[in-house]
Amino acid sequence: MESKAVIKNLKSTPRKARLVADAVRGKNVSEALNLLRFGIKKEVAEDVAKLISSAVANLTNNSKDADIEVDGLRVKEIRVDEGPVMKRFRPRAKGSASGIIKRMCHISVTLSN
Repeated sequence: MESKAVIKNLKSTPRKARLVADAVRGKNVSEALNLLRFGIKKEVAEDVAKLISSAVANLTNNSKDADIEVDGLRVKEIRVDEGPVMKRFRPRAKGSASGIIKRMCHISVTLSN
């Protein structure tokens, strides 16, 4: 049995989010949540923990079987894709400007037995 959850337009760069995603890929759900809440000191870790909890809730809510073991679930796939980019500018000397790129990302997770 598989469950999916997606978060879109997360205000974090994909490069920083991939560091967190690589840390939890292939782990059990309970181990991954403990690692995200207490082991990783990144701001994105809180959002990834919410995403994994949402995927667990999707599985328990949408399944027809009443006896689903949450402890047996593992993170089968977690993928971080690049999202939209906000372009801003900062004033510079002599009336010029330099660009600032604020990146966003999409994170999708798949849980399975």
